[in-house]
Amino acid sequence: MSKINAGLMSSLTSEWGTPQEFFDGLDAEFHFTLDVCASDENFKCEKYYTKDDDGLAQPWEGACWMNPPYGREIGKWMKKAVDSWKMGATVVCLVPSRTDTAWWHDYAILGEIRFLRGRLKFVSLDGSGGTAPFPSAVVVYRGNQSG
Repeated sequence: MSKINAGLMSSLTSEWGTPQEFFDGLDAEFHFTLDVCASDENFKCEKYYTKDDDGLAQPWEGACWMNPPYGREIGKWMKKAVDSWKMGATVVCLVPSRTDTAWWHDYAILGEIRFLRGRLKFVSLDGSGGTAPFPSAVVVYRGNQSG
């Protein structure tokens, strides 16, 4: 295991910040109004939910950005994304491309899937980061709001 990827491959954290340039490209397309999985250090939208806010218990409306914790809880986040989409929100999700998992087959498959070429370079909350040891995908659930 390389030193750069050691943190990404460990279970010490499941929270990795979205690379700004990558986010900016999607924001230009979707005009996000809410970051549903953020921290005070890495939020991407003016309105955002932190772990203390419990984004899963909050309403997701408008154009939502989601880079969820990449652990065992990801299925709950994907379910919330689908439920919010069915209520009219647009939800754009940056997730590991784990096509063999239940959450992928239950939820990701319902959206527009954009497989990413290569590996993203994430940013950890301490400002370090590294190349992801897994492929990523963007799953888009297009709601009925304008934007």
